[in-house]
Amino acid sequence: MKEKLAQSLADTFNRRSFLNKASWGLGSLALGSLLPSQLFSNPAERIETVPNRAPKAKRVVYLFQSGGPSQLETFDYKPYLEKMHGKDLPASVRKGQRLTSMSAQQSALPLVSSPYKFAQYGKSGAWASELMPYTGKVVDDLCFIKSMYTEQINHDPALTFFQTGNQLAGRPSIGSWVSYGLGSANENLPAFIVMVSKDAPQDQPLYARLWGNGFLPSKHQGVQFRSGNDPVLYLSNPNGYSSSDRRSMLDALKDLNQVQEEIYGDPEVSNHIAQYEMAFRMQTSVPEVNDLSDEPDWVFDLYGESARNPGTYAANCLMARRLLERDVKFVQLYHQGWDQHGNLPKSITKQCKATDQASAALVQDLKQRGLLDDTLVVWGGEFGRTNYSQGKLTKDNYGRDHHPRCFTMWMAGGGVKRGITYGETDEFGYNIIKNPVHVHDFQATLLHLLGVDHEKLTYEFQGRRFRLTDVEGKLVKGILA
Repeated sequence: MKEKLAQSLADTFNRRSFLNKASWGLGSLALGSLLPSQLFSNPAERIETVPNRAPKAKRVVYLFQSGGPSQLETFDYKPYLEKMHGKDLPASVRKGQRLTSMSAQQSALPLVSSPYKFAQYGKSGAWASELMPYTGKVVDDLCFIKSMYTEQINHDPALTFFQTGNQLAGRPSIGSWVSYGLGSANENLPAFIVMVSKDAPQDQPLYARLWGNGFLPSKHQGVQFRSGNDPVLYLSNPNGYSSSDRRSMLDALKDLNQVQEEIYGDPEVSNHIAQYEMAFRMQTSVPEVNDLSDEPDWVFDLYGESARNPGTYAANCLMARRLLERDVKFVQLYHQGWDQHGNLPKSITKQCKATDQASAALVQDLKQRGLLDDTLVVWGGEFGRTNYSQGKLTKDNYGRDHHPRCFTMWMAGGGVKRGITYGETDEFGYNIIKNPVHVHDFQATLLHLLGVDHEKLTYEFQGRRFRLTDVEGKLVKGILA
C-alpha cells in the first residue's frame, strides 16, 4: 500500500512541477549555492543537547498583565511624590531619557503622587497599595523585583521583547523555548498552553505570534484554550462523526504523511503527525480538565465569584492550577487593559479588582496543594508607567505614560527567595538606583530555575545559533533561594 502511495505522490510531483521547476534553470542553481546548507538540513540533527541541572521549578505559570501596570499605584511606594505633586519633573532626574511621542508634545511633565494608601504587609514588610489587598496577604511568599527595565517604550515591541527576547516579530516565544528545551511531562496535554481573559478591556491587541513557535518546530507553539463549549478550536468531532471514525482517518493520514516524509525528508511532516496524535488524545484530556464540577465551593470563594464564569481572569487562574496539577510545563495568562494614559484612577481600580484576588489565590492554592515549591509563578507587564501625568492633571483625574526605565514584577515559588524585595528605584520612582534587572536577565533566570542554561539552549536557523536571551542575559542571583 505504502509503495503505491509513494509512487503516486512521486508521479504527481513530477507531472505538476517539471515545467515550473525547469524554468528556474541556472538561476536556481546559483541561488542554491549561495544559501546556507543548514537551511535544508533536518532541524532534528541540529538541536543542541540541553544541559540540565537539577531544576528548582518543574512548571511555570506566567500572569502577563498586558499594557503596563503602574508600579506607583500598586507596589512601589513613593511618599516623596506627595511633596512634589504638581511640580515639573526635574531635568536632573529625567537625564534626557527618551519620551513617547505623546509625552514629548507636552510643555510640562507634572509629577503626580498616587491617591491610594500604602501599607506594609506580612513579616517581610513589603509595600502594597489598598488596590492590592489580597496580594498584600501573600507577600511573604513573593519576591518583588522593583528594578525591572527594558529598552522598548511602545507596546508591540515591548510585548514581543518580553515574550520572545527580541523586539521584532518572528522569534520563538518563551513558552515555545521551554517546550523545545524540556518537552512535556503529560503526553495527553500540550507542554505550552495560553489563555486570554475575556473580561479585560481590549485596549492593546494581542497577537498569536506572542505564543508562536517562530522557527522552532511547530509542535512547540502555544495552544490557546478559550471559554465556551470548545476550549480548543476544531478539537471536537463534527456531528455524526465518531471517535473511531477520527481514529481511522488519522491512521490513513499518518500513512500518507510517513510516505511524504520518506520521499521528501521534510522534518515538519513528523511534527504534523505528532500534532494530529496529540489532538486525538486531547479529545479526552481537555474535557476532563475543563470540567470544574469537582471543584468545591471554597475554591470558587478563594478565587472570587467570577471564577465560575469560564474565560474570566479568575476562571483562567483556576484553570491554570488544574493544568499545572497535570504537569503542563508552561501556562501563560494574558490580561489586557493596563494601558492607562488617562482616567487612571477609575481604570486601575477596576483592573486590580478583576485580578488581585485571583492572582493571590493561585499562589495560596498552589501552596496548600504542595505545588508552589516546584512551580514558578510570575506576575508583570511589558513596562511601567511614568511618575508624571500625561495630559492635564486635575484633582480627581490623571494618566501615566509608558515608562521602560523602571517597573515592578513579582515571582513566587520554584526556587526564588520568599518575602524579599529586590532592587530599588529613586525617590521620584523614575530611575533604578540598586540592582537593575533587564528583560534578558529575567529570561535567563527563569530558564535557570527550570534547570536550563540560557546560553546553551540554542537552535540553529539560517546559519546562526539563536537563543531566547539573544547575546545577553545574566542570572539574578540575589533572588535565588
